[in-house]
Amino acid sequence: MVKLIITQNEGNQRLDRFLRKYLKRAPLSMIYKLIRKDIKINGKRGHEDTILQDGDQLVIYITDDKLAEFTAPIKRQKSRRSFGIIYEDDNLIVVNKPSGLLTHGDSHEKKNTLVNQVCGYLQETGFYDPSSERIFAPAPANRLDRNTSGLVLFGKNADALRQLTAVIKDKDNVHKIYTALVAGHTDGSTIICDRLKKDSSSNRVTIADDNDGKSAETIVTTIKSGNRLSLVEVNLITGRTHQIRVHLASIGHPVAGDPKYGIDNINKHLHRKYGVKSQLLHASRLEFAELDGPLAYLSGKVFEAPIPDVFNKILEDLD
Repeated sequence: MVKLIITQNEGNQRLDRFLRKYLKRAPLSMIYKLIRKDIKINGKRGHEDTILQDGDQLVIYITDDKLAEFTAPIKRQKSRRSFGIIYEDDNLIVVNKPSGLLTHGDSHEKKNTLVNQVCGYLQETGFYDPSSERIFAPAPANRLDRNTSGLVLFGKNADALRQLTAVIKDKDNVHKIYTALVAGHTDGSTIICDRLKKDSSSNRVTIADDNDGKSAETIVTTIKSGNRLSLVEVNLITGRTHQIRVHLASIGHPVAGDPKYGIDNINKHLHRKYGVKSQLLHASRLEFAELDGPLAYLSGKVFEAPIPDVFNKILEDLD
């Protein structure tokens, strides 16, 4: 039997989600069996969707051997830091992710990820001690594709992470501005509104029929124009998968370097001359509106990440 007192970083979440993190090596069938028969919260039976609160007493009737087996630590592999720090306080850290770095691990890469790098940095600075946390680790409130660079926000405690995630989801709270180099000559400003549909088998997104897909809106404004390439600012009103890349391609100005939706001869030229291997898309600015609650101090703040050096090299040659 083990008795746990739920901490602030562990509260305000479902019982089953807590157990999946705490008993991280246990099969799901075992976790749900424990919930049905071998768990009490403040002396009473709980359910999988019971919300744990700070200060709750959780009793798990499990042998010491099984507890040791299911809670054995999964070592977080350290990797060399490649992100830049834009802003940091006790609740959050805003970082500039380079292109080519995964936000989270996948089946091919588990070590060198932005999450591992940020957690490693917070351990080095003494802000995060994994040995003192049963389940919580700093995590991103938003994410970027591997080959998109720019701003990612991390919550440094559970409350801040929940609040940041809620704020980011509401388009009225945060304006997300991207910078992109696109194919062709652009001019002025364009609003793109339609519906997007994702094919999971090919991981491609297409413009959908009126009654299909999910609504999407993007505002594109020209910053600098050339004959073959232009620099644009993109205001992301909704946040669909590949939205910017598909929308820009739909108006004849795909993101330069984009292997999935781009123009082959332009991509080859950029690869030969500048070493470009992926889309030249950068999450450059986050603008916070008026906020309520604990994160109200972020009201009106603007976080900016400078565009990557390769953008500047290409802009110098823009005709």
